[in-house]
Amino acid sequence: MHKDREHIIRYYSGFDEWGRLEREPIEFIINMNYIREYLPPGGLILDNGAGPGKYAMELAKSGYQVTLSDLTPSSVELAQEKAEALELTPQFDGFHVLDATSLNGIADDTYDAVLMLGPLYHLQQEKERAAAMRELYRVTKPGGAVFVAVQSRMRMSINSLQSPQHWRPNDNIGAIRSFVERGTFDHQDQGRFTGAYYFHVKDVVPFMEQHGFETVQLIGSSSLKAMITDEQHRYWKERGEEQELLQYMIKAAKDPSILGISSHLLYIGRKL
Repeated sequence: MHKDREHIIRYYSGFDEWGRLEREPIEFIINMNYIREYLPPGGLILDNGAGPGKYAMELAKSGYQVTLSDLTPSSVELAQEKAEALELTPQFDGFHVLDATSLNGIADDTYDAVLMLGPLYHLQQEKERAAAMRELYRVTKPGGAVFVAVQSRMRMSINSLQSPQHWRPNDNIGAIRSFVERGTFDHQDQGRFTGAYYFHVKDVVPFMEQHGFETVQLIGSSSLKAMITDEQHRYWKERGEEQELLQYMIKAAKDPSILGISSHLLYIGRKL
C-alpha cells in the first residue's frame, strides 16, 4: 500500500460514509438510477473502493454476485457486518482490503461490471490514476460495463469561493487559482476531507478513453442539488412535488451543462 495514502485511511476510518449517503441521498439515488440502466441483467460485479458497501448491498439485493474491495480495513469490516445484518452474505464472493492501483489476487477479465466510485478522488499523481485505470481495465470482461466517479474541479472552486473558511487553504483567490491549475487539494485543517484530486469536466472522457474504454454517458451525480437551498426544497415538498423534483433532477443529471456544478460526476463506459 502506498505510504502517501495512510492519511486517507485515517480519514475514512473516522468518517461515516454510509451515513453521508443516507443524509444526502440524491447522489446515491441518481447514481443507482443510471447504474441500473446500464448494468447487465445478471453476473459478477466488483465494487472497487466500496467504502462500507452501500452500493454493493443494493446490487446484492438485486441478485448480483458482488466482490467488495476498499483501501480502508475498517470500511471493509463494516461492509461485512452490513452484509450479515441484511442477510446478504451469500451474494458476496469476498471482502478484500485492496488498493485500486494494485488489485492483487483478482484475475483478468473476471467481472461483467465494475464500480469504482471513490478511488479517483484520492489519486493525486497521474501515474497512480493511470495504474488504477489499468487495473480496472484488466479485471473487467471484454464488453463489460464500468462506472467511475470523479470530482469536479469547477464545483470545488465554487465551494471554495462560497465557503473559504470551510476549505482552507482555499481561503484566498491565489490559492483557488493554484488549485484550479493543479486539481489537487490537501486540507489545512486536521480530520477534514483531504489528499484529493479533482478533474476538469472536459478531461474526463478523454482520460477514460485513452485507457481503453468506450464512453456511454457522463452524468452529474448530484445534479442541481447544490443550487437548491433547504428553504427552496421545502417549497416543493410542501406542494407535494418532492418526488417530481427528484425525477426532474435525475433527468437533468444527463444535461452537459450540469456537469460543472455537480460535485461528483459518474462516467459510464464499456471495456473495448
